[in-house]
Amino acid sequence: MPRPPLKVMLAESVSTLPRGGRLAYEPKFDGHRMVIFRTAEKVVLQARSGRIITDAFPDLAAAARQLPVGTVLDGEVVVWTEGRTDFAAVQKRAAATPGRAPALARRLPASYAAFDLLAEGGEDLTTAAYEKRRRRLVALLGSLGPPLQAVPMTLDADEAATWYDSLPGIGVEGLVIKRLDQTYRSGTRAWMKLRHTSAHDAVVVGFTGARSRPHALVLVLPDDDTPVVSSPLPPALRVQAAAALPGPAGTAASGTGVGAGDPLVPVGAPVAMAAGLGEVAYQPVAAGLSAEVELRTTRHATTTVLRLRLPPDAEGDGPGASC
Repeated sequence: MPRPPLKVMLAESVSTLPRGGRLAYEPKFDGHRMVIFRTAEKVVLQARSGRIITDAFPDLAAAARQLPVGTVLDGEVVVWTEGRTDFAAVQKRAAATPGRAPALARRLPASYAAFDLLAEGGEDLTTAAYEKRRRRLVALLGSLGPPLQAVPMTLDADEAATWYDSLPGIGVEGLVIKRLDQTYRSGTRAWMKLRHTSAHDAVVVGFTGARSRPHALVLVLPDDDTPVVSSPLPPALRVQAAAALPGPAGTAASGTGVGAGDPLVPVGAPVAMAAGLGEVAYQPVAAGLSAEVELRTTRHATTTVLRLRLPPDAEGDGPGASC
């Protein structure tokens, strides 16, 4: 039976909707990847990075105790706000301390959209075809209901195209396409993903440089909990970020943007991944600010901040405001 830390299966981006026999289509929700392990002794919730986040989601951990012993699910945790998924709320939940997690669970209850069954009754299903895993997933979760649910799936490409066109308003960012005969290949990009845009919403968790003029933002992207450092901010966005950044969170890092192994970086300083540099120390901030970013792949994958998504009472106050 698969055990944590588990490397999850991933998707490669495509530019058009694949069609043909033996394909399955699922909506791609705007949330955090999560693997649920139900053992005889406990429930373990794992993020995509391998980090254990059970304490941050007591509501989902309690719901997962209804699962049969020996069950492993792969899926997406989402928070619904006013009828659509709210990635900033998911990140706030994921970052909660054990002391704050129960109150946040009551205020921002999480839902789990399961899209794969990796084990049932202790039986490893990763070598079984997707269509068999899907059939058993629906049978397993059908009697439980919210907050644990199977994502919708269709074999009809035209219906999938309708989903793609009609569901962005509720926070569905595209489609994931899988072959019916596919096994679950941990750590590989063997699924396909069709997104509406190359832009993503990301949560700002910190910055490098001086708070009065940030050099770059540190971000958490949907479907991943590993902080990444953006490309250097243009001057206008530096000014806006300096005014909009929330207060400090956790232990302050040097904020200099030097490598985590540098002797000037305090022991235990938070680090993020920067393109071409590896781990970089940063200054953490409290949750509350998000940004629209674009992911680009050249020699190194880069994350470019397009605009800040400011609170309604602050929008329009400067260049790069959300629109």
